[in-house]
Formats: sequence, C-alpha cells, structure tokens
Amino acid sequence: MTDAYDMAGRSAPMPAIANALSIAGSDPSGGAGIQADLKTFSARGVYGMAVVTALTAQNTQGVSGIHVVPPDFVAEQIRTVFADIRVDAVKIGMIADVAIAGAVADVLARHREVPVVLDPVMIAKGGASLLTDDAVAALTGRLLPIATVITPNLPEAAALLGEPEACNRDEMAGQALRLMRFGAKAVLVKGGHLPGADSPDVLASAAGLTWFEAPRVATRNTHGTGCTLSSAIAAELAKGALPEEAVAVAKAYVAGAINAADALNVGSGHGPVHHFHALWRDEGAA
Repeated sequence: MTDAYDMAGRSAPMPAIANALSIAGSDPSGGAGIQADLKTFSARGVYGMAVVTALTAQNTQGVSGIHVVPPDFVAEQIRTVFADIRVDAVKIGMIADVAIAGAVADVLARHREVPVVLDPVMIAKGGASLLTDDAVAALTGRLLPIATVITPNLPEAAALLGEPEACNRDEMAGQALRLMRFGAKAVLVKGGHLPGADSPDVLASAAGLTWFEAPRVATRNTHGTGCTLSSAIAAELAKGALPEEAVAVAKAYVAGAINAADALNVGSGHGPVHHFHALWRDEGAA
C-alpha cells in the first residue's frame, strides 16, 4: 500500500497497482510474445515485467529464426525479479526447450502462492514450431502442475494429451477435463479452430465446465491472440479475480482488440490485434 492525501491533508491508503510478470519469447514485430504481453498488462491496468526465454526473428508473415536463451540465465532473470519486486501473477508463454521448462519450474516452485497462467505456445501463426518435441513432456510433467490456468488451443490441447484434435464442443470439454489430471487448477480450451460463425471456449475447473461465447470476427489480423488472452487473464488474476471472472473479462478484452485490429496497418501477413483499442480513441483522426 502507498499513501495519498485527502483534501484535509490526512494520509489515506491507496491500493497498490498489481504487478504481472511474463516469461516468454520476444516478437520483434510487436504483435505476440512479451511485446504483446506488456501491451496487454498496460491496457488492463497492471504493471508489466518480462523475462525473455528466446529471441525470434519474425514478422507478420512468419518466423525465420529462433535464438534460445540459456536456461540458467532465464532462471537468473526470474530470481532477480522476485528478489526485489512483489509479483502478483505470472504468465508463461514460449518455453522453447526442455531445459528452460525445468529452469522455470524450479524457480516458480518456490513461489506457489503466485497465480500462474500457462499458454503452451507450440506453433506460430505462420506454422513454425516454437517448442521442441521433448519439451512437451516437460510442460505436462513440470509446468502444468504449478499452473492456475492453462490456455491451449485445439491443436495444443491435442498435442499435450497425445490425442486427435477436438472437432466439436463435446470433445473440447472432454479434453479440458482430461488436461486437469496433470494438476492445473483450471483449463481453458480455446475453440477458435472450430468451423462456424462462433468462437467458443470452455473452462474446466473444480466448479465444473463454463462456456464463453463470442462471434467470429472476419479479419486476418489475429497475430498474438493467444498471447494476449493469456496475459489478460494473468492481469485479472493479479488484481484478485477468480479464474472464471478473469477469463470472462479477458475474452471480452480480446474480442474488442480483434474487432479493432483493422484500424492498425502493420505488415502484409497476419497483423496484430489492437491492444489499446479502448485507450486510443483518436488514432485515425489525423
């Protein structure tokens, strides 16, 4: 808590702004990875921090190279942040390999009181693999058990379970429930890959199944939607929300960012969503 002063000069407590930490890869084009996470944290009113796990060479058309950060240095970044700063929530994105997965899990195991959102990033929007095959087992064995919420899309949920990709809502719900067996407190399976006019997501938790509905938006500018959703959930958890509430707020925020994405002019491929759609009211006025 910090102190403020009322009109009579009396000291009055002010609630501290929440702090959220992203542990993820970097996207130099700004639409995904830690860049998207930091934009999302800011848009959702929390202070954002970032630990880099990998550098990528990418733009809106795809990924052309990945430079992985040594796992010891990833761990050192995390320890240094926790040693000095109150961390109210953690979002984990691109892990890259099994050694980094283990390093992240070892450090976060000492901070089990902090909610963790795990976005199991495996494949970039353009199709490039962002995770080595042996790291999938590390995700399920080391990181899912410490997660408060995990946010796989349909291909990622199938890969984590070693099953065919879900083709309908019943299969989505079944995979969400089976993923909970790895230890995560809640599992959000995203249905954006399903055909149809809607984009349904299902959250499995101790409270049961909760569905979140949204119409599909006709735009190619969806780069970084998974990063943005998971970091928005982390932001709400950092502010004290329960998972169901955090997911509802985050999904509404991302829907607005996708709806406003065409106001941006970034690249010639899958462009980014508009993270600051609610704040940049006059971006087209000039």
